[in-house]
Amino acid sequence: MAIRTVADIIREHGRARPDVAAVIYGERTLTYGDFDDRSNRFANGLAAEGVGPQDRVAYLDRNAPEFVDAMFGAAKVAAVLCPVNWRLAPPEAAFIVNDSEATVLVVGEELLPMLDAMAPELTTVKKTIVVGDDPSGRCERYDDWLARQATTDPGATSTPDDVSLQFYSSGTTGRPKGVMLTNGNLFAGVDANNTSLRFGADSVNLVVMPTFHVAGGAWALMGLYNGVPNVLMRDVDPAAIVRVIPEYGVTHTVLVPAVIQFVLMVPGLDEADFSSMDVLVYGASPISEEILTKAIRTFGCDFLQAYGMTETTGGCVLLPPEDHDPDGPNAHRLRAAGKPGPNTEVRVVDAATFEDVPTGEVGEIVIRSPQNMKGYWHMPEATAETILEGGWLRTGDAGYLDADGYVYIHDRVKDMIISGGENVYPAEVENALMAHPDVADVAVIGVPDERWGETPKAIVVRAPGSDVSAEDVISFARGRVAHYKCPTSVDFVDALPRNPSGKVLKKDLRAPYWEGRERAVN
Repeated sequence: MAIRTVADIIREHGRARPDVAAVIYGERTLTYGDFDDRSNRFANGLAAEGVGPQDRVAYLDRNAPEFVDAMFGAAKVAAVLCPVNWRLAPPEAAFIVNDSEATVLVVGEELLPMLDAMAPELTTVKKTIVVGDDPSGRCERYDDWLARQATTDPGATSTPDDVSLQFYSSGTTGRPKGVMLTNGNLFAGVDANNTSLRFGADSVNLVVMPTFHVAGGAWALMGLYNGVPNVLMRDVDPAAIVRVIPEYGVTHTVLVPAVIQFVLMVPGLDEADFSSMDVLVYGASPISEEILTKAIRTFGCDFLQAYGMTETTGGCVLLPPEDHDPDGPNAHRLRAAGKPGPNTEVRVVDAATFEDVPTGEVGEIVIRSPQNMKGYWHMPEATAETILEGGWLRTGDAGYLDADGYVYIHDRVKDMIISGGENVYPAEVENALMAHPDVADVAVIGVPDERWGETPKAIVVRAPGSDVSAEDVISFARGRVAHYKCPTSVDFVDALPRNPSGKVLKKDLRAPYWEGRERAVN
């Protein structure tokens, strides 16, 4: 059968290769047959809770095999899985669960304290299931819940236009946005990338990045689509990555630049055996030529850069292996994001008029692709602002096209900060900091950081008579937003620069910290 929906993946592989390892997770190995059975049970459990086609199901946990149950189980009743970022502060996570209107929430045992903090704010959840044990007994144990469900496939079908996964991407106004990815979006990404990835009968895929991100969740789906074993790591652990690759003969993985940099710092790296590696995919944030060159020489495999965003179902602009030769005649292309993938078109336009700018001139990058999201959940105005007439999606990135059609990222039209592969929207952090009684005004900007690429900095105007310290500001933020969104440094000023309409001139604020650098991204 042709695999065209998420449910098709496990139905087909459960039939054709039931005994092949699908997920290796520490001491646990689950086959495609296991997941076919487990996802049937999960689907029937959802149906018993009243979950039907296009209803949302929330999942809050670190990487674990139960994510695969949930992804395929939701698909078998044509429901939509909404992975929730466990790194968020409880109010942020509660907002996402409520916004998704999920009636069923799956949560990991170690996140029960987070659930306790969220519980008073949850308005839609009727059933909470815990992966592990809940000493309080208020949540049903996942294993017990799964075991009492029927093993028959409920047989629901879905179409290419039906939403299958809904990842949340924080908004510039501070409100997270549910990015609706359809079966069609996901399989357009599979079709566009699979030739370059060269998965084969002996391939072994490594899933390191969090499954609440496209780089984790959609990458796991890619390996499962290809019917290969997938080594699933619960957390990003650079030393474990170095150990796991030779242990399992890993051939494929996705790593964000910050993780690549951490791996290169692991003691004893020179003795590590990466000979099994075939393709390493990287993306989500810029990478320095120095780190990229060192990584290419260390891993000794093909590198593939994938540029995209959650709204484009991950990478749709690709820098192929042949453009990753640091010593070759086209070494300058190591600075490029790549060229449009199959069925993807890229333009660079004037952000005000949306007219194309000349080759080599910087403008906003817009993309038209079958990978472009269906839209933002319950946000038609935001959808209309992002997806323009003709299907062109605004990326918010500024860049240019060279004469050969390669895309280069120059800066960001929007104010988003990418720190260690995580998106940080300044407005969200600013809103939190403005609640501090000693903060009269604040702007958050991204500044260079050798470890994370960029890190948030708060520029604060103290309230009259206040002597609030940088430590006080950072501590206040940590109680209200995820740790990775918090400023790591604070500068104090008498007033923020603003234009006549009152908008803070963040470009002026950023300029001193990026002085002498070729690009205003790191």
